[in-house]
Amino acid sequence: MIVRTLLAALALSLSGAMASAQSIDLSPEQPGRPRAERNEAAIRLLSPNAKLAKEGVFTVAIAAGRLPFSAYATDTKTVIGSDPDIARLVADSLGLTLDIIPVAWADWPLGLASGKYDAVISNVTVTEQRKEKFDFSTYRKDELGFYAKADSTLSIKEPKDVAGLRVIVGASTNQEQILLRWNQQNVAQGLKPVDIQYYDDDVVRGLAIQSGRADAYLGPNALSAFEAAKDGKTKLVGTFSGGWPLVAEIAVTTRKGAGLAEAITQAINTQIQNGNYAKVLARWNLVPEAIERSQTNPPGLPKT
Repeated sequence: MIVRTLLAALALSLSGAMASAQSIDLSPEQPGRPRAERNEAAIRLLSPNAKLAKEGVFTVAIAAGRLPFSAYATDTKTVIGSDPDIARLVADSLGLTLDIIPVAWADWPLGLASGKYDAVISNVTVTEQRKEKFDFSTYRKDELGFYAKADSTLSIKEPKDVAGLRVIVGASTNQEQILLRWNQQNVAQGLKPVDIQYYDDDVVRGLAIQSGRADAYLGPNALSAFEAAKDGKTKLVGTFSGGWPLVAEIAVTTRKGAGLAEAITQAINTQIQNGNYAKVLARWNLVPEAIERSQTNPPGLPKT
């Protein structure tokens, strides 16, 4: 039933995904943001010992960076995007007022561990190392994507498909490490090496693709998909898990043993069943990264 409901909701929402990215609502009011009803089943799963940073408030840290995940609205202070929308659904479900705290990405672990906020919803991947200090409630797939010029005939489905290509990737990123492993594997098999390119500026990166100086860009699928839907200059030519060859998922992150994770997982699963979850993903062109069911503390990426 859960799978059928999700797929039906995604099918209805998919047609609106492109339009959503074409005409982005950057207002602080966000009138199209789905809201949830109070979820008694989720509330009952809150631990009696659970202590919130503020009474009656769900305080969530988000690193406002780029849409579709999160960015500032036109008032330059309200954080909008898919992660704030998920935070809103969880807060509504738990009968709490939502308070979003903008943070730098590097600061969230200490702030969460110290109880400064109740959760982090900011594209955090589940890893075994993080599970030692935090609990997780999954809400989206962690996927990487290869993007090429809109008229490209490239199709990248496995490591050998990148042999001899000129590929842009971010330095010191997970996707760079995966690309380097693919390249090493290909060279060992006698295939042509990848010409790996690095650009710090997104505009320069885009010009490299459009001018033909590079064949493809490898990065977080959600960011590139949103950009492609918005301007139509690039397209997806290959996608795979951010934990390749393992599956990785993004999750709401809470303090270890805080007594919040099971309630949050239940809240998310209810929103998957009633279609609100699909509406959030459709608003931000994230439909392909939908999960069928939220899990509490699933297997994470292994320690390196």
